[in-house]
Amino acid sequence: MRRRSPARWLAPLALVTCAVAIYVVVDHELLSDDGGASTTSPTTSKSGAAAAKTSTTKRKATKKAKSYTVKPGDSLSAIAAKEGVDVAALQEANPDVDASALHPGQKLKLPR
Repeated sequence: MRRRSPARWLAPLALVTCAVAIYVVVDHELLSDDGGASTTSPTTSKSGAAAAKTSTTKRKATKKAKSYTVKPGDSLSAIAAKEGVDVAALQEANPDVDASALHPGQKLKLPR
């Protein structure tokens, strides 16, 4: 009887190992992205009024309208997926834009 090659078992084992490694890396990236944005706090040396004014100023600065510049090959659904917004909300924010005729360099308002 002919002896089986160990490569018969190594190929599936390597495939499973790669899949597990990819899962671990992606899962770690998703977990690290969630915690980074909410860990900012004002310094304790400021008085209460100064800290409140600083946080109010920061909030106003983040409410600026954001925009997206259309790149070659972009579609409205692809832009919505990249920016994490709904396609309908993107269309409502840009009522004068024809979704089937996007041009590179065109600016779109992003709803937030």
